[in-house]
Amino acid sequence: MTTAGNAQQRIDDYLNRLRGGLRGLRPEEIREIAEELRSHILDKAATDGEVTAAGVDAALAALGTPEELASQYVTDAMLARAEVSRSPVGILKSLFRWGSLSVAGFFVLLVSVIGYGTGISFFLVALLKPFHPDTAGLWIWRNGGDITYSVRLGFGPVPAGARELLGWTIVPIGFSVGFGLVMLTTHFALWCVRQYRRSRALPRG
Repeated sequence: MTTAGNAQQRIDDYLNRLRGGLRGLRPEEIREIAEELRSHILDKAATDGEVTAAGVDAALAALGTPEELASQYVTDAMLARAEVSRSPVGILKSLFRWGSLSVAGFFVLLVSVIGYGTGISFFLVALLKPFHPDTAGLWIWRNGGDITYSVRLGFGPVPAGARELLGWTIVPIGFSVGFGLVMLTTHFALWCVRQYRRSRALPRG
């Protein structure tokens, strides 16, 4: 096999392994990624206009393993779709994948789960207050030496000694705070996604 042929074979082997890690993406996405990456590798591997085996090896080493690179492409695609859809479900799904890959992603996921969870809790307590007027609301009670606050949806008895803080005003407050927290969390998550995608721009042809 010629030097050029050997170099080409190494690129083909790398891209075949990469395609195996891109399962879940659309076929046209996989094809586009492979073509752009091939162009990137050839560009980086060229020395005086000639692609050499040593140049290909250096270019592939700089990219990392095809499995790691494929995981980054899949994560990037999921984050890109979350940016477009702006759906909390889609955002959390993409953040779970990002969170499994980096500490920064895990932090964004944690903050987003807390934000969405708190927002939904306020929204639900406002929605359920008319059905559970005596138990749904924002409650406070002393637990030993500690003061505990809790948003209760009305299911189950209220702790002994607890008192409700907002009464029926929890309805407009709950809807407003719940909606606001969901929107704020969405903006925070998408801002973090955009910063991450800019800082980790993947190879393109």
